[in-house]
Amino acid sequence: MFSKKIFKGRGPTRIFIGGVHGKEGLTTINIIKKIKNDDVNDGSLLLYNCPESRYISTLDPDYYNTFMGKEILKLIKTHEPTIYVELHCYKPESYLKLVDCNRKEKSGVPPLIELEQGVLISSVAPYLRTEVFKRNDLCITLEMPCKPSETAANIYFEVMKSIASSNNRKEFEDKLRVKYPEQVKTARRYAAEFFGEYPAF
Repeated sequence: MFSKKIFKGRGPTRIFIGGVHGKEGLTTINIIKKIKNDDVNDGSLLLYNCPESRYISTLDPDYYNTFMGKEILKLIKTHEPTIYVELHCYKPESYLKLVDCNRKEKSGVPPLIELEQGVLISSVAPYLRTEVFKRNDLCITLEMPCKPSETAANIYFEVMKSIASSNNRKEFEDKLRVKYPEQVKTARRYAAEFFGEYPAF
């Protein structure tokens, strides 16, 4: 388990949580530790990497009855972030399932969207997005291969830094749109189809 808090005075509260299930934390810890104080302009950022745990999908309601699920809900309740990021990694054989255009019919949620080099982005699990967070909060799931190339790891890290330096959802979306306009457009469409009036992330 790894935990660090960066505090820069008044501003938004952010939480980045890595390795929420299984052995993902063995990969995400390497990226989380790269975030520095200078990557946050104001407000606060809590970095938390979970210890290894039994794998239960965060889409499964029972996940939030597990020890790690309860810990995550406790962190959210205690710190009340307006910016929340779950950092995941995936095995190569899971890639097609994650980006499957029929994922909504098969798994109940929209597919993740590839930025590039196998780095994927989406909103968090529906339970968190609609029941725990407010509509205008920024809630992101970020995925990369569990054995990422150096390029993929750098892209993942750059997205993390972009979020860490953003004050709200719109600011981050505007930054993301500069490099990934089609992906942001797709994310907006998925959100409208799935959540209705909710934003993309």
